[in-house]
Amino acid sequence: MPAKIRLARHGRKKSPYYHIVISDSRAPRDGRYIERIGMYNPGTNPATIKLDFDRALEWLQKGAQPTDTCRAILSYKGVLFKNHLLNGVKKGAFSEDEAEVRYNTWFKEKENEIQTKKSKIVKALEEEEKKRFEAEKKIKEAKAVEIAEKNAELAEEEKVEAAEETPEEVPEEKKDQEASEIETPEKPEEEKKDQEASEIETPEKPEEEKKDQELSEKKTPEKPKEEKKDQEASEIETPEKPKEEKKDQEASEIETPEKPKEEKKDQEASEIETPEKPEEKKKDQEVSETETPEKPEEEKKEKDGKKE
Repeated sequence: MPAKIRLARHGRKKSPYYHIVISDSRAPRDGRYIERIGMYNPGTNPATIKLDFDRALEWLQKGAQPTDTCRAILSYKGVLFKNHLLNGVKKGAFSEDEAEVRYNTWFKEKENEIQTKKSKIVKALEEEEKKRFEAEKKIKEAKAVEIAEKNAELAEEEKVEAAEETPEEVPEEKKDQEASEIETPEKPEEEKKDQEASEIETPEKPEEEKKDQELSEKKTPEKPKEEKKDQEASEIETPEKPKEEKKDQEASEIETPEKPKEEKKDQEASEIETPEKPEEKKKDQEVSETETPEKPEEEKKEKDGKKE
């Protein structure tokens, strides 16, 4: 059963990594394997390789055949060169010490090459980053210059517009003043028209007042007639009152015959005490006669009414 040193694929789509395995040549690629001796990831720069040097050398000495990719990996790590030196020691071409010296010199040279290669890769990456940074810096500077030019143009345009607007504002103010002066003289004419209209409307008021007075005069003369009718009706209705008054007076005279004597005594005493009162009474009587001269006429009318 021939054994092979080959790669078993792992990882997701478009980002694989591989296991370095010892398997039967008849087994499938990702199937059963005898032993895993390392790992290979080609996705990095440089590629990452992890390998068990002693186990790989042992399987090579046993007769395991590596695939093309595994042969390149083993050569890169010095497994094939070590196997070649050991085969020369077996044949007696040189001793083991010399084999070790040769291997160490080769290994140092290989390590230097690997380091120079890595440093070159790192320098290339750094130069690419610097170039990108410089390109971005130039682009930003160009954009800043364009923005500054645009801002300067806008500022100049604003200054020109402001200079054009300032002289135009003064004539607009003058136009507004002229328009206000034109509008204001119309107000006195409107006021005159309003006054004339009010004068035309006001002369009708005296005529209306006169008409109202005439109507009131026509309506008011009916009141005296009504008053006269009421007085006549009252005179007709109350003719019996004097008779009743006379009866009351006679009854009071019969009941109180002594009062006149007492009244006379009181009058004499009052005359003794107040001799000046008669003059005042006379004056009051004269004033009362002047104020009420109509009473006798009313009494006459009442007597005529009683006789009837």
